[in-house]
Amino acid sequence: MFAQSLVDVLTGGLTGLGWWEMLAVLLVFTQLTIFSVTLYLHRSQAHRGVDFHPALAHFFRFWTWLTTSMITREWVAIHRKHHAKVETEEDPHSPQVKGIGKVFWRGVELYREARAQRADMEQYGKGAPDDWVERHLYTPHANLGPVVLFFVNAVLFGLPGVALWAIQMAWIPFWAAGVVNGLGHWWGYRNFESADTSTNLTPWAFWIGGEELHNNHHAFPSSARFSMRRWEFDIGWQVIRLLETLRLAKVLRVAPKLDIRPNISVPDADTLRALLSHRFQAMTDYQRNVFKPALREEAAAAGARMRELLPKRLRRGLVDDGRWLKPDARQQLHDWVAQRPRISTLVEHRARLSALLEARSHDAAERLRQLQAWCHDAESSGIAALQAYAARLKGYALSGA
Repeated sequence: MFAQSLVDVLTGGLTGLGWWEMLAVLLVFTQLTIFSVTLYLHRSQAHRGVDFHPALAHFFRFWTWLTTSMITREWVAIHRKHHAKVETEEDPHSPQVKGIGKVFWRGVELYREARAQRADMEQYGKGAPDDWVERHLYTPHANLGPVVLFFVNAVLFGLPGVALWAIQMAWIPFWAAGVVNGLGHWWGYRNFESADTSTNLTPWAFWIGGEELHNNHHAFPSSARFSMRRWEFDIGWQVIRLLETLRLAKVLRVAPKLDIRPNISVPDADTLRALLSHRFQAMTDYQRNVFKPALREEAAAAGARMRELLPKRLRRGLVDDGRWLKPDARQQLHDWVAQRPRISTLVEHRARLSALLEARSHDAAERLRQLQAWCHDAESSGIAALQAYAARLKGYALSGA
C-alpha cells in the first residue's frame, strides 16, 4: 500500500494530474514566461511603453527569475544595445553579422557573451529595478530560481514535472534567443523599410506573445502595441488592454497614426514632425510607389519581365543602396543603376531623403528647409511617380495634431 502510494507520488506528484492536464499546465506556464518577457522585460522595462501595477510588475520579475534566471538589468541592457547597434559588429545577436545558424542555435551563448560586457550593462541598463530584493536575491542568486522550480515541479507533478521543467528551461532560449533574434532578422515580411533586416514572422502573433511582429517593433520601438495593420494581431497588446481595463497597466506610448492632408503646397512643421515619426513608412512608400512603378516602366520599355530586368535580390537592394548584398552583387547593382539615368535620379533622391531623416541635427528650421528643397527638386524631376510621392509627402501630419 505504501509502496503503491510512493509510486503514485513519483509518477504523478502531489497533484496526480493526467497527461492532458499536464499539457494544459505546460501551456499556461510557458505563456506566463513569454508574457513576463514581452510585457515586462521588453515593452515595459527596455522601451518604457507601458507601466504595470507594482504587484503585477513584481510578479513578472519573480516569474522570470524562477523560469529563466535572467536578470532584468542585463536583459534590458542587451536589448537596448541591439537597437542602438543593430546589424553592426557590436550588435549582440545580428544574424547578418554572426550568421543565422549561430544566432538560431547558440543564442544563449551570445546572451552570455553580451552580459559579460559589464560596461554595457551599466550604460544600457539604466532605470532597471535596483531595490532590496533585486540586490540581495534576484541578481546575486539568479540561478537559484530554476533550481527552486525544479524541486517544485518534481513535488507537484512527479517525474512528468521534471520533463515540464526541462521544456520550461528551453522555452525562452529557443523562441526568444533563437526564433525572434534569429529568424526575426532573416525571414518573413516587412511592413516598414527600417534601417535593419527585421521582419515580421507572421501577422497573427499569439504563440510568442506578439514578438512575431518584429519589423513593426523596430519601426516603432517604444510602442506598447506591435500590430500596425488592421489584419495583424498582437496577443501581447490584447493582454495589456485587458490589464489596463483592470487598472493594472498604464499605456505610455503607442505608434502615432499618420494623416495625409490634401492640397499642402509647401512642407511645414507638421509635415516634418510626422515625417520624422514615420520615417520608415516614408521610405516604404518610396519603394512601393516610386521605385516599383519606375521599374515596371523600365521593363515595359525594354520589352522584358521584371525579373529579367533586375533579379529580385537586386531589386531589394535598391531600398538601401545594396547594404545587405555581397560585394559583387552590390557592384552589379551600382553598375545597373549607373546605366539608367531615371533610376539614378530616384536612387539619389532616396539617399538624400534618408540622410535628411536619419540626421541627428537639432536644428528643425534647417531640416525643414532641406525638406522643402527636396520636395521642390522631386517635383522638378519630370518623373511622375516621384512628383506624386512628393505631393503626398507634403501632406504628412500626425493624426490629431
